[in-house]
Amino acid sequence: MSATEEKIAAWLATRQPEMLAELEAMVNTDGGSYDKAGVDAVGARIADFCARHGIRVETVPGAQHGDCLRALVEGGEATAGSGNARRNIVLMGHRDTVFPKGEPQRRPFRVEGGIATGPGVADMKAGLVQNMFVLAAFQACGGAPGPLVGLFTGDEEIGSPEGRPVIEREARAARVVFNSEPGRPTGNVVMGRKGGVFMVMDIEGKAAHSGANFEAGISAIEELARKVQALHALTDLPRGITLNVGLVSGGQSVNTVAPWAQGQIDLRYVHPEDRDEVMGRIHAIVERSFLPGTKARLTIKGEFLPLAKNPGTEAVLAAYQAAAAESGFATEGEFAGGCADSGFTAAMGAPTLCAVGPVGGKAHSPEEYLEVASLVPRAQALARAILKLDAAGL
Repeated sequence: MSATEEKIAAWLATRQPEMLAELEAMVNTDGGSYDKAGVDAVGARIADFCARHGIRVETVPGAQHGDCLRALVEGGEATAGSGNARRNIVLMGHRDTVFPKGEPQRRPFRVEGGIATGPGVADMKAGLVQNMFVLAAFQACGGAPGPLVGLFTGDEEIGSPEGRPVIEREARAARVVFNSEPGRPTGNVVMGRKGGVFMVMDIEGKAAHSGANFEAGISAIEELARKVQALHALTDLPRGITLNVGLVSGGQSVNTVAPWAQGQIDLRYVHPEDRDEVMGRIHAIVERSFLPGTKARLTIKGEFLPLAKNPGTEAVLAAYQAAAAESGFATEGEFAGGCADSGFTAAMGAPTLCAVGPVGGKAHSPEEYLEVASLVPRAQALARAILKLDAAGL
């Protein structure tokens, strides 16, 4: 173990109380994806932390969603001949959550028996805290093998409509990307994720009195029901393709043939080449009128690319596994069905490892939890993995 590694690991070893204080403040701040003010309030805490530790922060404004923050810790050159001199090492995380306004007041941050709870505690405010402290450790101790960029985005939970261009721009020049989504309950990290497309299907029918003039109406709700059956039939579990119409609405009144209906569609897939095939079949279903006279349109509201392996994936996993062992835990790479911003960075060719954040589970639910004891070791492992990039040929 190098002197720099020992120094940074020791610096992080004493920081758990400070980490928990930052985490509590973040969890207790509203920050749903559509609450720009709340997401930016969490961003203000990150910016203040960075300022106190001498880390420069740039703000990339978001028009509708949370701003993107880009924190920078200058580092030294990569090992001669590595070809990676001055390429950025990116630590990534999102500030938004899935919860409604007022959720932190209803169930605020709490620690009991070594388990922290509260909205977004694992997904992924603990990962933000981890990244902040790893940046601060390198700022205080030096030794980074190149510039470290902390990218804190604000709209991941809805497909990163504004964050994606910022992420992709950063990834094009990245040496490696660590996405600090929560470590799996097994303690593992994530090497692969599904891609996802989130869509809204709007259907137009024709209103009529359901008793006096039934035959003059065309039910948009009936058309929706038939389309839902056809869409769900596209599910192919052996190929990892799932279709789910998770929200439906429509109609004018109980005694009116429904003039409109809407269904919100979630598509998940594993292999990049499957996306266009399935989307073509979805468009065909939407365009087909099961009931003559209905019309429908499809709008894509958000999209994630799958996290797929690329050159460097195995090397970054091996570097992280060695770093984890030195930090007191073992980890493997596993596949996850959920989507994340890491799919965008991998698609840009950046070696990407996801779920390197503190360990937690049951995200998006009232039972979401974080293992407090994982905060420091996971931060140490991330710092050590960064210091191993040269030796790994990354």
